[in-house]
Amino acid sequence: MTGRRVACIGAGTVGSAWAVVFARAGYEVAVWDSVPETLSEFALPRVAQIARTLAEEMSTGEDAETVIARIRAATSLADAVDGVEAVQESVREELSVKRAVFDEIGEAAPPDALLMSSTSALPGSQFLTEVPNPERALVAHPVNPPSHIPLVELCGTGVTEEATFERARQLFLSARMEPVVLRKEIEGFLLNRLQYTMVNEAMHLVGEGYCTAEDIDRVLTSGLALRWASIGPFMTAHLNAREGFRGFVDQLGPMMKTMGREARTDYDWGPDLAESVHESVARILPVDSIPEAQAWRDGRILATRRMQAADHMPGRKKADPD
Repeated sequence: MTGRRVACIGAGTVGSAWAVVFARAGYEVAVWDSVPETLSEFALPRVAQIARTLAEEMSTGEDAETVIARIRAATSLADAVDGVEAVQESVREELSVKRAVFDEIGEAAPPDALLMSSTSALPGSQFLTEVPNPERALVAHPVNPPSHIPLVELCGTGVTEEATFERARQLFLSARMEPVVLRKEIEGFLLNRLQYTMVNEAMHLVGEGYCTAEDIDRVLTSGLALRWASIGPFMTAHLNAREGFRGFVDQLGPMMKTMGREARTDYDWGPDLAESVHESVARILPVDSIPEAQAWRDGRILATRRMQAADHMPGRKKADPD
């Protein structure tokens, strides 16, 4: 035990995964949820399952039972945040709910504790600026499940201090996460703006009859994802031209701009198209098979991470921290 404590508020899929992240980093973790049954019937069993899987697939040298022993169910929100150095909130994605929860967190948590939200899209300035000492509050948006995917996006509220960003960075680095810092607040942050933009254009392509939903998924898994699992879109372009990114843009920049103008990221898809896509993917994977498929997906994520860690791109230099 390090004697350092973190609270996870909201014990659903994201909150329970966060608990394992912090426990694997040596923190004592208190988990609380407004529905007590969520803790006993979902969160604690899931914590144990995740910890045991990670001990086998991504070992830190500790056995799973040691990690599990660091996590406890709190009896109240005040009990959860008592004496902690950081709070990670993962409650329902609803502004009024988050405001109410942070009102309570702000009153009960130590005055210098980091206050962080897992919100997927809501700007932190809408619910984090009224807490006591708001300069210590920020968004720390993970990718679900954070126990398996290391990215976390740090976004301030306009009053968040630079020292808060650095404290959060160090916290997540100690937990083997990979934080990125947004320089300005924007709805959806980075990952979801990229993800939802692509999905909206995919809906356009399917909705206008260019292809099927299965075709879109195949374009990603058998095409883009094979490169993007190791390098991002800018580095992909850099490697696709002998002259690097500059050469890529010189050759294909006009085409990129044309397709950008023609893309329908604002495509007005409706419930009929959404239902058609659902039926298409559900024929391949029935809804009652989703839990089993999620476990398979998580295993593939860990296998990809092991592949990523196995070697490094020849000639690649470490990026500047700023």
